[in-house]
Amino acid sequence: MKQKGTVNMAIFGFIGVGNMGGALARAACRSVPAEQVVLANRTPEKARALAAELGCRAADSRAAAAEADFLFLGVKPQMMAELCGRLAPVLAERKDRFVLVTMAAGLTIETIQKLAGGEYPVIRIMPNTPCAIGEGMTLYTPGPGVTHEEEAAFLAGMTGAGEFLSLPERLIDAGSAISGCGPAYVYLFIEALADGGVACGLPRADAQKLAAQTLAGAARLVQQSGRHPGELKDAVCSPGGTTVQGVRALEERGFRAAAMNAVIAAYEKTLALKG
Repeated sequence: MKQKGTVNMAIFGFIGVGNMGGALARAACRSVPAEQVVLANRTPEKARALAAELGCRAADSRAAAAEADFLFLGVKPQMMAELCGRLAPVLAERKDRFVLVTMAAGLTIETIQKLAGGEYPVIRIMPNTPCAIGEGMTLYTPGPGVTHEEEAAFLAGMTGAGEFLSLPERLIDAGSAISGCGPAYVYLFIEALADGGVACGLPRADAQKLAAQTLAGAARLVQQSGRHPGELKDAVCSPGGTTVQGVRALEERGFRAAAMNAVIAAYEKTLALKG
């Protein structure tokens, strides 16, 4: 690494700039100078367009693999073997130190090392799409070859993504079933709340604004108050009031059980991806 333990000179390379890879590239450009970020994609035009927007550089995947200190492998799990096969000769030729960063669901650090052809240091991450605006929740596991200095440099370079939580690799899949998949469930809830408002006569734009800000504010209150969500829920439910009747309607339809089952279903699907 060009300046070990710091982010001052580290190059952050992204191979794959789809929804998630692109969101992380945006986050990196909020934290490090854009000239230290390089983008590559199967469709080169997509990398060039995002690079022009962010002020960073576009390259092909082999060039990114030869240069990056932190190389993000942002492809789908089923495409990882093909990508790593193409990059393996480039990585093998490198004499300097580098870290692979994988976000592929179901693929372990050990699997990535085998696919890449060497016991390279690997950081496994599971981000979510709010990283695009700096409000993400990213789970990560530093592999056994990653130094404390490299972990610190990685976190410093990605502060623009939002919050990071270190978990043992055995818990990454369970955590991702909440934070990785959870935004989809939240969007469904926002849409449903807004639909309810429209059914009661509100204009669509007003109903959506009310729903989205209500979820954002309630989430922030949980974070900042440190109080249990159940306690905060009780504080809104006045005896004989309107809110508790709404809670009753949700519970009658298995609201909490449905949310729990969504997390479990996502977790079980991740396990199935491992074969």
